[in-house]
Amino acid sequence: MLAQVYNAVCQGKPSNFLLVLALLPTLVSLSLMSLVRIHESAATADDKKHLNSLSAAALIISTYLMTLIILDNILTLSTLAHVSTLVLLLLLLTSPLVIAIKAESENMIKKTSVTFSHERANPLLVTIDEEEQDMNILQAIRTVNFWLLFLAMICGLGSGMATINNMSQLGQSLGYSSLEITSFVSLWSIWNFLGRFGAGYLSDYLLHTRGWARQVLTAATLAAMSAGHVVIASGFAGNLYLGSMLVGVCYGSQWSLIPTITSEIFGVRHMGTIFNTIGIASPIGSYILSVRVIGYMYDKEASGNTCFGTHCFMLSFLVMAAVAFFGFLVALGLLFRTRRFYQTVVLRRLKYVSIQGK
Repeated sequence: MLAQVYNAVCQGKPSNFLLVLALLPTLVSLSLMSLVRIHESAATADDKKHLNSLSAAALIISTYLMTLIILDNILTLSTLAHVSTLVLLLLLLTSPLVIAIKAESENMIKKTSVTFSHERANPLLVTIDEEEQDMNILQAIRTVNFWLLFLAMICGLGSGMATINNMSQLGQSLGYSSLEITSFVSLWSIWNFLGRFGAGYLSDYLLHTRGWARQVLTAATLAAMSAGHVVIASGFAGNLYLGSMLVGVCYGSQWSLIPTITSEIFGVRHMGTIFNTIGIASPIGSYILSVRVIGYMYDKEASGNTCFGTHCFMLSFLVMAAVAFFGFLVALGLLFRTRRFYQTVVLRRLKYVSIQGK
């Protein structure tokens, strides 16, 4: 969206665009905060219907943005065209609000005719609660599972962040135009979103229908990310399009999977603290791979301050491919360690919730 704002309103005026970046997020939050409410009603089938509508709206918006980015690479759009596409984008962005208002209206109607009974204790739920322990951060960091998840995320999130941090120099060294490089960065955001959305949906589906722990998908995305780094290292024509898509989708997938895995393994009571502690893996991995690997190797290959050719980043991305593959092996280790826990606790809890919802 911000790229469209720049093209339609701030093109040629970077200072105005920086002002928009500084003010827009805060203004949006302040203007919409009065709409946030706490609802204590029980979940219903209608909730899923409205959530599916929100998901569909998000996919439509991302598809529209991706189409605009591709068109910018193929065609030279006029200022009027940029303004028109921005207006349509803003209209699309109002669709989630329309869905929320409709859901709230339906909920208010039901409240007048439906009463809720008190929940009764269930022996199965009590048994599950006894087996599941809500750990605090000090208890969590004493477990092997915490450090396996942390190490896997250093490999995955760190190599993914290192890729986007160096996308500009990477594109220049391979001879891509400034417009193409800008497009890579914009498309990365869409791949990132699709990874978060798709991994969340797919991991839920596999867990509920096949009983597969979410670590299966974590390991798969790390393996695919390793392949993406190899594609970028190869330097063949169009490699950044395919490589950035693979790495971007997998990077987003891992951000979607980490909080859910954290809550399932360590409990929900201190989940926020534990998740954000594991999130430190991203800047740590990014620093090691961006500065100590990519930066160091680029400086060795560069003549002066610039470097052109596949050799500039080939070795560093092969190193990152190896790091991501190591993360895949670590994720497999976490999968085997938690397999019994998912079978005896997580799946039983999901079965209980499913029975209660019928």
